[in-house]
Amino acid sequence: MSLFDHKISELHEFLHNKEVKVSELVGEAYQKIEETDGKVKAFLTLDEERAQQTAKALEDKIGTAESGQILFGMPIGIKDNIVTKDLRTTCASKILENFDPIYDATVMEKLHKHHTITIGKLNMDEFAMGSSTENSAFQITHNPWNLDTVPGGSSGGSAAAVAAGQVPFSLGSDTGGSIRQPAAFCGVVGMKPTYGRVSRFGLVAFASSLDQIGPITRTVEDNAYLLQAISGLDPHDSTSADVEVANYVQALTGDVKGLKIAVPKEYLGEGVKEEARQSVLDALKVLEKLGATWEEVSLPHSKYGIATYYLLASSEASSNLARFDGVRYGYRSPNAKNLEELYKLTRSEGFGEEVKRRIMLGTFALSAGYYDAYYKKAQQVRTLIKKDFDDILEKYDVIIGPTTPTPAFKIGENVDDPLTMYANDLLTIPVNLAGVPGISVPCGFANGLPLGLQIIGKHFDESTVYRVAHAFEQATDFHKQKPQL
Repeated sequence: MSLFDHKISELHEFLHNKEVKVSELVGEAYQKIEETDGKVKAFLTLDEERAQQTAKALEDKIGTAESGQILFGMPIGIKDNIVTKDLRTTCASKILENFDPIYDATVMEKLHKHHTITIGKLNMDEFAMGSSTENSAFQITHNPWNLDTVPGGSSGGSAAAVAAGQVPFSLGSDTGGSIRQPAAFCGVVGMKPTYGRVSRFGLVAFASSLDQIGPITRTVEDNAYLLQAISGLDPHDSTSADVEVANYVQALTGDVKGLKIAVPKEYLGEGVKEEARQSVLDALKVLEKLGATWEEVSLPHSKYGIATYYLLASSEASSNLARFDGVRYGYRSPNAKNLEELYKLTRSEGFGEEVKRRIMLGTFALSAGYYDAYYKKAQQVRTLIKKDFDDILEKYDVIIGPTTPTPAFKIGENVDDPLTMYANDLLTIPVNLAGVPGISVPCGFANGLPLGLQIIGKHFDESTVYRVAHAFEQATDFHKQKPQL
C-alpha cells in the first residue's frame, strides 16, 4: 500500500507519531513519478533538490506549534500556470518555455505558510485553453485509467498525477470546467470554488472574469483541508472577496436529511451519454436513502452557455495574451528584422494552434462594429444564465448533474474537431459564468473509465457542497478504486 493511499489526516498522524518522516513522503512522490510518469507524463518540471532540502528542514520542526498544521510536510503538485518563485512556469507554451518567475502566487505563499512541499509543475493545455491536455507544447498527458485516453483538461496533469498516486493532491485552475472535467475523467475529487474565494494573484490570466484556482484530491475531506488553506481575501487581487472562510472540514457531517436537490433537465438531456445519465440517477437514489429529496428543474439559458463562454473567454484571452510580444520576457523570434516583425513572428511561432484560434476569435468579437453584436450580447446572456442559477438556488440547497456528458475519449479522437472538443465543457461552463462553486466526485464507471457527479452550490457556500459530496462519498466505494498502472 502506498503512503498516498492514506488521507491527509492519517499522514499527519503518522508524521507526529514519528512512524513516517517528511523526507519519506517526498521520496515516495519522486519514486512514484519515476515509476509511472514515463507512461502518464503529468509533470513538466521537478524540484527535487529543493523539496528534499525543505523536507529535512521540516523534520526538525516536528512537535512544534508549526507542525500542528494539517498540511505540514505534505507533497503537492502545482499546475504550470501558477507562478512559483525560481521554479520554471511555462503555461505549457513555447512562448514561456524559459520563464523563471521572481515571485510566488498568493496561493503558493499560503501553502508555504502551511509548510507544504512543492514536488514540481504539472502539464496542462497551453494557457489553460483546452479540454484534453493535448494542446500542451511539450507533451501529451495520458489518463492513468487507460493510457490511450485523455485525462481531460486543461488541468489534465494535475488530475492525472493525483489519480496515478504521484502526489496526494494538486492545484489546478478552472475557467470553464478545467478542474472538474479532468477530475471526472481521472476518478478524483476536483473543486472549483466561488469566483473570488481564492486569490488569482500569480495565476497567469486566461479569462480574468472566469478563472479560479482550486484543489484536486483523492477524497472530499482532503479537498476541504486544501481549499481552507488557500482561501481568503488578498490585497493583491481586487476580485478576491472579503467573505469569511468557513471551516469546511467541520461541514463534513455526513448528514443530508431534509436537503433539497435540484436536477436540471438540460443536464440529463441531449448530448449526455446514457451511462453518465444513469450514474447521476443512481447517485440521487443514494442521496435519497440518506434523507435528501430531489426535483427536476430547468436552467433554460444553459443551452447558450458554450457560445457565451467562448465569446467572453476568447475576448478576455485576446486582451490578456497581448502581453506576450517578445519585448519584455519569454520567447523572442530570432528571425525578426524590425518591431512589427518581432510582434508578428514571436506570436505566430510562440503560440500553439488553439491559443491562436481563441485570440483571433476574441479580437474579432471585440473589434469595432462587432462588439455590440457579439461581446455585449454574450455579457447580457451571461446575466440571464446567472439569474437562472440564482432563482433555483433560492429554493434548493444544491444543483446536481453529471460533470461531463461522456467518459474520457481517446487521445487524438477530437483533436481536429474544435466544436466537439468545446462540447465537452457543456455541463461545467455555466457554473463559471454564474460564478458559483462546483465540485466533481467519482460516481461510477463506463467501460472501465470513471464518471463524475457534479454538485453545484450557492455563492460562497462551499460548506454545503462539501457536505453533500462527503455524504455521497461515504455511502459509496467509487473513490476507493484506483487505476492499475
